[in-house]
Amino acid sequence: MDVLAVLDPGEGVAPPGSEGLVTIVNWVAWVAVALCVVGVIVAGIGMLFAGRRGEGGEQASKLGWVLAGSIVIGGASALVGAVV
Repeated sequence: MDVLAVLDPGEGVAPPGSEGLVTIVNWVAWVAVALCVVGVIVAGIGMLFAGRRGEGGEQASKLGWVLAGSIVIGGASALVGAVV
């Protein structure tokens, strides 16, 4: 995995000893993506069982929130770059 794919420092130069921080950011990004996948699976399972109880709309809403969170996590580097 390319370090710059997750952490885009722009035109700046990383300070000495920042390799550990970059490693932590990569781990956090990996865990966040894994949790997004698990969230979609759990929401899908909820939708499967909600059809029997008539709660499909509530489960679809949960899926929407999971997907919205996935979009924010996926675009985190671009969002931070736009704000800074």
